[in-house]
Order: sequence, then structure tokens, then C-alpha cells
Amino acid sequence: MRYTKLFLIFSFLLLIKQTIAVATELDGAFIEHFAKAYLAERFPSTEEERVRISVAHLDPRIVIKPCKIPLTANIPEKNRAINVNIKISCDESIPWKVYLSAKVEITKAVLIATSTISKGDKLDESNIELAYMPINRIRGDKLTDINIVFGAKAKKRIAKGKAISKKSFCLICKGDVVTIIASSDNFSIKTRGVALSSGNINEQIRVKNTRSKKVITPRVKTINQVVINL
Repeated sequence: MRYTKLFLIFSFLLLIKQTIAVATELDGAFIEHFAKAYLAERFPSTEEERVRISVAHLDPRIVIKPCKIPLTANIPEKNRAINVNIKISCDESIPWKVYLSAKVEITKAVLIATSTISKGDKLDESNIELAYMPINRIRGDKLTDINIVFGAKAKKRIAKGKAISKKSFCLICKGDVVTIIASSDNFSIKTRGVALSSGNINEQIRVKNTRSKKVITPRVKTINQVVINL
């Protein structure tokens, strides 16, 4: 009976030892999953940006040693490049580290031309849409709200698939007949004018008053409408 108890105790202790060993053993699949989770936390998807992460497989010849403390990860280059190298480290008394390559593809929702738009064409749902584009292909400040450009005219030719920028269109273009709203705290009046320059919302443009022939510099309020404060 005594030997039976000793055998059971020995077997139990051996089982515990084996469980701990298994718990601290790491393999390539775990390291790859750990790296992907780290990148997902560092580059989270948002309403405006989508992130796609792919991690290369670890070389099967690399032997991953156990680590009794939590692993750490970082990107030595500290950038937002598409291709990154991730360093996975175990900072025990005898430390070790491995490197994995990964691809982080970030796309952002921007307005693009769904067909070639000629100079002077109006922008609407027939030729523009919101689409996700790789951020490395986006240059400058691109637009995300179709309401801002709806009904505006193209200032130049916009190729199919190109992102729409403020330089691509004008709410009021040179030569357009516009309504001038002159307002104060007590009253407002409307009159006609001709745009002598082009502009977008809240931008100042030169307008010639059709009645008085004077040139004023009101701000663009909306399509074919400008406002000046008296």
C-alpha cells in the first residue's frame, strides 16, 4: 500500500513537471500567431482605414526555446511601411530573439473616379464613389465625403480610378454666374455676379457684381452661391 501511494505521488509530480514543460514550449505557429496579434494591436482597423496583415512562416529549422516569462514584440524600424520585420524576444536570464517578416497593407476610404471625367463635367454618383485605396498610393489631402463634391465641376481631366482632391474640382468655376448674398445682422440682399476665379467651400474668390460692375471677394457658400458680410 505504501509503495502504491509513493508511486501515485511520483506519477502526479511527473505529470505536473510535464505539463509545465509543455506550457513553456513554443513553436513556429505560436510565434507567428503572437506576431500577428501584435501587429493587429499596433495597426488597428478603423471606419476610415482597413488593415490586412500577413506574417511569413518561421523557418522550420529554427528551434524555439522555452520562455517562462511573457514574450515581447517590437518593430525595430518604427515605421508604417508595408513590409516590416518583427522582433520577438524572450528576456530571461539567457535571452533569445527571432525575427519574422510581415506585410501590413493599410487602405483608406477616399473618393475616386469610377470613369474618366472630362474637364467641366459635373461630379455625382454616376462617376465618383467611395473606395478603399492603399495609403502608399494616396498623395495629399483626399476627400471622403461625397456631399462635398456633389454637383461640382471638374477643373481638369480625372482618370478612372484616380482619387479626388480639392484641386480636381471647383464648386464655383471661373465664368460661372453666381448668386451674391450680402448680409448683416439686420438684413440680407441678393444679386447676380460672374465669377472671375474658381474656388471651393469657404474659399474667397473674385466676383464681378453684374449690376454695379464692382469686383468683390466673397466666400464660396455652395454651388453657384457666394456670401459676403457687410
